[in-house]
Amino acid sequence: MRRGAKSLFSLTTVLASFFGAAMVAGAFAYFNYKFSEYKFIDFKEFVFYEKNNIFFPKEQKYIVVFYSSREKGTIEKLSKLQLNLPILAIDYYNKVGKNSTHTTFLRAGTNTSLKFIQRFNIYDVPSIFFIKRYKDSLYKQDSMIRKLDNLDQLSQQIQSL
Repeated sequence: MRRGAKSLFSLTTVLASFFGAAMVAGAFAYFNYKFSEYKFIDFKEFVFYEKNNIFFPKEQKYIVVFYSSREKGTIEKLSKLQLNLPILAIDYYNKVGKNSTHTTFLRAGTNTSLKFIQRFNIYDVPSIFFIKRYKDSLYKQDSMIRKLDNLDQLSQQIQSL
């Protein structure tokens, strides 16, 4: 090769491709971090109803179960569950359920339901996750959102978390 002629694989080409790959990997890592970041829910902004009354959380921690009342026997199964934490059961179809000792059935308006689904990136029912009090009516997501094949797995899943 003549002196001063550029080769096909010059140092700038190698460095440019390296930095390009690093930028793509960095963007991917940032997206995954932001997507998996735990979210907050303020029960003053997200108004849920317990029968006809507005729900105000009292406990430090809850298990949130987002479910469909159109699946046969779901409300009965949720009513009978006895876990180490109280359950907030939120129905996709907003059917009113009768509270039990360990389970509080919540419903909400369409806008609140959609905001809730978007806030927590819920794609499947039934899904569960934990929340814990951050301050006053503000709660923070305390676990990843897990999809259950059915509610019979709920007590087994909780024991393994």
